[in-house]
Amino acid sequence: MTDRGKIEKTIQTYFDSMHESSAEKVFTAFHKDAWITGYMPDGYLHVTVAEFADVVASQQPSPKSNGDPAVLEILSVEIAGRTAVARIRDAYLGLMFLDILSFINHEGEWRIINKLFHVES
Repeated sequence: MTDRGKIEKTIQTYFDSMHESSAEKVFTAFHKDAWITGYMPDGYLHVTVAEFADVVASQQPSPKSNGDPAVLEILSVEIAGRTAVARIRDAYLGLMFLDILSFINHEGEWRIINKLFHVES
């Protein structure tokens, strides 16, 4: 599988983690030292991957179980050596997000090291 294919697989795992309310998949997609940063409608958010996993797991029943549509669009992927950046658009909990995901190839695996997000609606 190409590096782009591996990055896209990680993006899918990231999206599935939220759609399925799976903390385990959060930890599969993200590097252990990752940060998630952006503005929610009620203000600034800056959390560790563990805190993000707790939020994702707390969404019960999961969006998938609720029948929420799975909306994920990969807008771009740029690879530079063992780093990469992807821009994606995804729906989660009734909001549309524009995510800028920074990746690092750590120990042979592409993992998200930083998520910067903007709520579009």
